Amino acid sequence: MVEKEGYLQKAKIADGGKKLRKNWTTSWIVLSSRKIEFYKESKQQALSNMKTGNKPESVDLCGAHIEWAKEKSSRKNVFQVLLQSVPPTLQQATTDPCLHQSLLDTHGQVLITTLSGNEFLLQSDIDFIILDWFHAIKNAIDRLPKDPSSHSRNLELFKIQRSSSTELLSHYDSDTKEQKPEHRKSLMFRLHHSASDTSDKNRVKSRLKKFITRRPSLKTLQEKGLIKDQIFGSHLHTLCEREKSTVPRFVKQCIEAVEKRGLDVDGIYRVSGNLATIQKLRFIVNQEEKLNLDDSQWEDIHVVTGALKMFFRDLPEPLFPYSFFEQFVEAIKKQDNNTRIEAIKSLVQKLPPPNRDTMKVLFGHLTKIVARASKNLMSTHSLGIVFGPTLLRAEDESGNMAVHMVYQNQIAELMLSAYDQIFS
Repeated sequence: MVEKEGYLQKAKIADGGKKLRKNWTTSWIVLSSRKIEFYKESKQQALSNMKTGNKPESVDLCGAHIEWAKEKSSRKNVFQVLLQSVPPTLQQATTDPCLHQSLLDTHGQVLITTLSGNEFLLQSDIDFIILDWFHAIKNAIDRLPKDPSSHSRNLELFKIQRSSSTELLSHYDSDTKEQKPEHRKSLMFRLHHSASDTSDKNRVKSRLKKFITRRPSLKTLQEKGLIKDQIFGSHLHTLCEREKSTVPRFVKQCIEAVEKRGLDVDGIYRVSGNLATIQKLRFIVNQEEKLNLDDSQWEDIHVVTGALKMFFRDLPEPLFPYSFFEQFVEAIKKQDNNTRIEAIKSLVQKLPPPNRDTMKVLFGHLTKIVARASKNLMSTHSLGIVFGPTLLRAEDESGNMAVHMVYQNQIAELMLSAYDQIFS
């Protein structure tokens, strides 16, 4: 049964695994329940020509895989039909969403994998047409069986392949040698067909199972000091609990440095510091090395302010918790200024201690920046634009981001202009 047909640009770039030179042609493409057929003209004309023995090129989709692929063509909206000779069970493993993620870029390239070793590129300049074809082919593939029993009976054991040599897993412990750490990244598993008996297979499975179950847990590695707790990217309450404080130490260090030598700096918090130096500072902080922000390598105060903003951006949940976002937005929408301030103050008092106290310290610091606005040129409005989106955002940002940004800025501004009333 024909599911879809129409004209697309087609290029065959491999035949049975052998690479071919790319040559684009216009083809009439017919998609049925388990195959794709390529005609040089419409199917009606092709059927009449078939009487002379000219049969269309056909692609079996059983065991196929489709995805958007990168850098296959400079054309717009290209996807690839890749017909590789690999076992369906391995196909299933590589297409598992936990192991493999499709890549969609601006060129709209797609990869399809089946069992014949041929590769095709399909393309159309019209976005909705190529997307419609992509989904139609993917749906056809998804309906077909992916793990035929004939292939699963042939899967014997895993082979470890390195860049220049292939070594079978030894049947005996004495034959195995520990791989050097620098080579481990180059290892990859592939399925190997062998005539091994059942005992050999069980031995390999048993050894792999023992290796996996003996891996230490994350908690064990942290307790042994092999993996250190991070500062950047940690939840605020977790970090404060670890430091036995309600305000992170790094936040207080940055604020102290800015107030010591940055209050009068033009564009403080608005001007960006050197990103490489900021990342270097972040690395040192995460390694829990002793931090001295008076060191000459941090003499650019914009590096310190950039790292502080990055700390708040990297929080898994922003300083204004997700659960309070809509409440703060509703509060800022109130017409009367005193009512707005009281509503914001009430919400701040309901926040968890780490959020509330860190907020108080940060905005208290920013009021000192505003007090020197004649020198640093940073007004309440300017700081609201800088810190609004950093400290306050919706959990689901798929809505109207422009509207959200307006409210984010206004809330940050009000926290500064009414600081004494809100935190009294």
